[in-house]
Amino acid sequence: MQNSDGLAPAPRLRAMFTLTFAVMLSVLGAALPNIALPSIAADLAVSPAASVWVVNAYQIAVTVTLLPFSSLGDIYGYRRVYGAGIVVFTVGSLLCAFAPDLDSLVAARVLQGLGSAGIMSVNTALVRTIFPRALLGRGMGLNTMVVATSLALGPTATAGILAVADWHWLFLVNVPLGVVAFAGLRFLPRTERGAHRFDVPSALLNAATLGLFIAGLDGLGHGASAWRGAGLVLVAGALGWVFVRRQASLVAPMLPVDLFRRPVFALAVATSVCSYMGQTTAYVALPFLFHAGGASEIATGLLMTPWPVAVMLVSPFAGTLSDRFSAGLLGGIGLGAMTLGLLAIAWLEPGAAWWDVAWRMVLTGAGFALFQTPNNRLLISSVPRERSGAGSGMISTSRLLGQTMGAAMVALVFGQLQADGVGHAASMAVLVGAGFVALATGLSLARLKG
Repeated sequence: MQNSDGLAPAPRLRAMFTLTFAVMLSVLGAALPNIALPSIAADLAVSPAASVWVVNAYQIAVTVTLLPFSSLGDIYGYRRVYGAGIVVFTVGSLLCAFAPDLDSLVAARVLQGLGSAGIMSVNTALVRTIFPRALLGRGMGLNTMVVATSLALGPTATAGILAVADWHWLFLVNVPLGVVAFAGLRFLPRTERGAHRFDVPSALLNAATLGLFIAGLDGLGHGASAWRGAGLVLVAGALGWVFVRRQASLVAPMLPVDLFRRPVFALAVATSVCSYMGQTTAYVALPFLFHAGGASEIATGLLMTPWPVAVMLVSPFAGTLSDRFSAGLLGGIGLGAMTLGLLAIAWLEPGAAWWDVAWRMVLTGAGFALFQTPNNRLLISSVPRERSGAGSGMISTSRLLGQTMGAAMVALVFGQLQADGVGHAASMAVLVGAGFVALATGLSLARLKG
């Protein structure tokens, strides 16, 4: 039974069981197909460039619908949106598994992305509802640990599945996870329905703004289409201005512009975007850096593993600390450590020993975990409880925006420095990532001023 401040211990445990399977469903659904793109391209007889849409379609669908689904959560209840997301994702997984061609697979991946957005848009709001305020940081830490564990398992699970079956099974394995998550919906608390209506024009403006912005960033990373990309970014900026103006006139806006007037909320979002830009810039560039140093694909996967493992181990500890100490302080320390870790990685000698790489990756991952959980706790607790969906949506949206801009930054750096060799370009990209994380460090420490 739910009280005024979270659930009792036994119902809380059952609710977190459900959230664990749903979050794993979403994270693995995004991670598993990435490594299998060469196999998918060969089996469907399409080019590698065309197969990338298996990833892009999913990512775009998630990004443009996170805020609308978080608004639906505030209106109709988080459990209802969460359950719809699980069902849509599971159905999309089945359609992906039996897709006969690339077009069908991409369409099914869009459906998967919509389901994932339904899950992730209200996930943090549900964590806030499940845990009492005094234990909210612990709940956020457990949630982050599940995400990191799923990310760490992704490459290994993909390799294991492809060793005994074809790529279709990468999608079929989501079905039992979806069934278990849906069966556990009854353990999630019900929330009150909002009094306002869903704003369709805002949803359309949000989708157009973010969709054109992502397409423009992708174009900027390719020299041949840089001008077209710049044009799309400008159009996205104009639509974004209209979108923000509309939100400012609403009582319960889809994009919570009123909450950005609170420095604690605005700084938390800005720090999150910058940190994810830095993380993704480095994370995308690192395989190229390791490969240029002579590492095989398997060795590269092993060298990448210490980062998510460190996040997985440190996140619960960071969550407990965030219930006692300032997010600005913990975030500043964590992001400072992450900056040092990325600088140390960028200065690696080619062919460095695995242990020399591992401690740098551990420092980077541990620093990120020490920032992420306290920051998310502060962000969700700084919004009114009845608008927790909006706060949850902003957590996911800031993450995806940072990741999208980070990936575009890697393409831009590689395009400018390709003549100097892949290894040099990858090192420079990691340094750029360190710069973004250093900026995030400053933003986090700025919160200590009150």
